[in-house]
Formats: sequence, C-alpha cells, structure tokens
Amino acid sequence: MTEWTTIVGLEVHAEMLTQTKMFSACPVVDSVMAPPNSAVDPVSMGLPGTLPVINMQAMDYGMMVGLALKCDIPPFNQFARKNYFYPDLPKGYQISQYDHPLAVNGYLDIELEDGTTKRIGVRRAHMEEDTGKLTHIDGGSLVDLNRAGVPLLEIVSEPDIRNSAEAEAYARKLRAILQYLGVNHGDMSKGVLRFEANVSVMHKDDTEFRTRTEIKNLNSIRSMVRAIDAEVARQIKLYNKGEKVIQATLGWDDAAGKIIIQRLKERPDEYRYFPEPDLPIVEVSREWVERVQALLPELPDARRTRYVTALNLSEYDAHVLTMDKPVAEFFEVVLAEGIAPKTAANWFTTHLFGLLNDHKVERENIGQTNISAQHLAALIKQVESGAINQTTGVKTVLPEMWATGKAPEAIIQEKGLAQISDVSAIGEKVADAMAQNPDMVTRYLNGEEKVFNALFGNIMKSLKGQGDPAVIRQILQEKLTAQKS
Repeated sequence: MTEWTTIVGLEVHAEMLTQTKMFSACPVVDSVMAPPNSAVDPVSMGLPGTLPVINMQAMDYGMMVGLALKCDIPPFNQFARKNYFYPDLPKGYQISQYDHPLAVNGYLDIELEDGTTKRIGVRRAHMEEDTGKLTHIDGGSLVDLNRAGVPLLEIVSEPDIRNSAEAEAYARKLRAILQYLGVNHGDMSKGVLRFEANVSVMHKDDTEFRTRTEIKNLNSIRSMVRAIDAEVARQIKLYNKGEKVIQATLGWDDAAGKIIIQRLKERPDEYRYFPEPDLPIVEVSREWVERVQALLPELPDARRTRYVTALNLSEYDAHVLTMDKPVAEFFEVVLAEGIAPKTAANWFTTHLFGLLNDHKVERENIGQTNISAQHLAALIKQVESGAINQTTGVKTVLPEMWATGKAPEAIIQEKGLAQISDVSAIGEKVADAMAQNPDMVTRYLNGEEKVFNALFGNIMKSLKGQGDPAVIRQILQEKLTAQKS
C-alpha cells in the first residue's frame, strides 16, 4: 500500500443544446464561429429593468441527464443568485441553483483498466446560465457575450475518484451520455463541455479528507488527466516537506505542464446565495418526470450490451465502439451497408482508429474526416471480394481515402491496384522465386517449414503487393510438394 491516496471530485459544466438562452429568447450560436457579440439581448447584457424567463426546454434536457445518471428529481426546484463578480457576466451575478437543484443522489458506473466496474456517486446536477468569454490582449481584455446566458448544467460528483485514470473514465462516459441524449455535442475545443477537478490527497494514517484545491476550466480530457497528476504530485511534495496545502483556485498551463495558483479559495459562504426574486419556484410533477423519462434514448451501456448479445462482438469491441456516439453511428452505417459486425469492428479498432490516432483526430470527430461510412464499407467489400488484398486496402487505399475523400473503387482504378489472381501469371512468379532461391527451397524440403513464409514474401514483393495471397500460397505449396516426390 502506498502512503498517499488521491481524492478527486469532478464538476462538469455542460451547455445544453437549446435554440435559445436560459432566461431569454436570444438565440444560442456557436461561440467560436459566430461574430463576437452577435447574439446578445437586454437580458444577457444585464440591462436594468430586464426580467428572466425560464427556458423549459433546458429544464427538460437537464432532467434527462439527471435521469440518465439515476438521480432523484426533487418535486421542489428553485433558482438562486450567486453573487460573485464575473467580468464577462454583465449583471454582476449568476443565476444558478443552490439549496434546491434539479437532480440529486445519482451515480455513474465506470469501467476500470482491469475490467472491473466502479460506481462514482453524483451528488447533484443543477441548472444555471453560462458566462461570456474573455479574450486577453496586450493592455486589456475583449468581452464576447454570445455565450452569456446559454443554459448550463453543472454535474457534481462525489469525491469517489481515486486516480486520474478513473477521472478519465468518468469524464469520457459522462460525455458519451450527454452525446447520446442529444443535449450536448461534447466538443471541448469550443467550450461547450468543461471540467473542474477538486483534488486532495490522504495519508494512510488519515481519518478525514485533507485540504482540497480546485483546478478550473480544463478544456480537454487529456489536460484534465495531466493536471490531476501534477496537482497530486505537488501536494504530496508539500506534505513530505512538512508544509501545508492552502485551499486555492488553480489554473493549468498545458503547454508548460504546470499548475498555476490563481487565487486563494473562497470561504463556503463567499457566493452569498439567496433565492432569485425574479423567478418562480419550479414544481416538478411526477407526470413531468415520466414524460421526460420516456424521451430517453438508448444509452451507451444499453448499446454496448446489444452489441455483445445481438451482434456477438467482444466486450472490448463493444466498449470502444459505443464510448463515442459518433463512432457508434458511423459503425452502424457501415453495418447497414452489408458488412458483418465482427469484420467491421476489426477495421474500426485496428485500422480506422489507427488513422485517427496518427493524425491526432479525436474519435468523436470520426464523421468529419474525408472517409465516409459508405466508402469504408465499399473498401471492405473490395477486400472481401478479392478485388484487392488486405495489405493493399489498409496500406494504400485507406490512407488515400483519408487524404482525398475519393471512393475506393476510383483509387484502385487510378493507381492500378487491382489484385492479381491469374494462376499462370502467379505461377511464373513462384517459379522465378524458387529458381532464384534454391538454398531456401532445399531448406524447406529438409524440414524448415518457416522458410515458406520467406519465399511467399519474395513472391508478393515481385507482384508489388497485389498478388492474391491465397492463390500464391496454393501454387507455392503445390510446386514445393512436387519437388518432394
């Protein structure tokens, strides 16, 4: 047992994919692509005399997430003012929820690296409005209020996470659930999904949690993992030196790979919450909950089970194919084109994922590459029909599809990659290889069967990788057998 145990709780901020903002009819736009301050209104600008109105679609979406996380939905729901200055939230406070959140007491089961599962408690999920966005320049900062007022669901876990790997598993599965529900597209590069990690460590002799710090605004899962590991190391180092960890809000410099202390942490009452006087209490009926429950689609765990039971895939294949909704949808289009599930799974996990990794493309963006699901299915059919061999398909055609977006049939024709299956042409190459390597033939005839593969490789090379492997093996075997007799 190590002396120190990591304690992590995650706060996840997920923008809801509604058409309008949380408390006004102002449209929600892409905060990266839209011109700055092009989607603002008197409410999101915090102008005097404006009154908020609750976006009930956002409430439905938040409730869907709560139900998917097995939360209780309390019958009494209330918004509150969170009095903390945000430079990019003009009215000087944020409308959030505190004492009476939308959902409480849920959980999320995650899969660990050893194949076991672990249950992470979800303390609460509450609705609030997002802030604007600051762009820092020399001499000041620019404010974009497009994002101000966008519906935001904050999901707070219990401190049940014990290392960065568990944090990653929790984050990835939660993101998948949000995607499957259709309430958030999960693109962290655009800030629609953000993580904050509360981190502390416990000594083996401790009976209570020690002081925690909060790492704010982590904009990728990779950054979150690195930040947690760095902060754990920092805290242990301080304690081993006899120093204390001071409760603080931290930032993460991903380029430098280091923690930045931004400010000392607030007292628990620093925000001075009080009920929002301009909004009514929200009473949640059982009928409302049942209506939203009926909207829940097939979620990742259910789809994974279906892949195992109905498609006969392995647990591993089912897991990696369902963790990102875009991957699962891409996979099912390939199946709809007539490809066998196991064959398709092998192409995904071995070849397509390899390309994504090589080009540093997240799996969730699988549908944004030059390779369509229909073209991938067509390539698999070319290999299965014998038009090209597997090596040519994987090493030549698939990368060309990635680069150009062309159909595999066009690439095969343009590059003259069609597989050579002509028995007489292959027979000549086999005879040439045996004539040029008499010592290898002799060794094979003397019982060194592994030499067969070397001869096969020479023949395939002479055919520029386009020979039909089955035909080559058959003819080579026949000619070698003939020399034995």
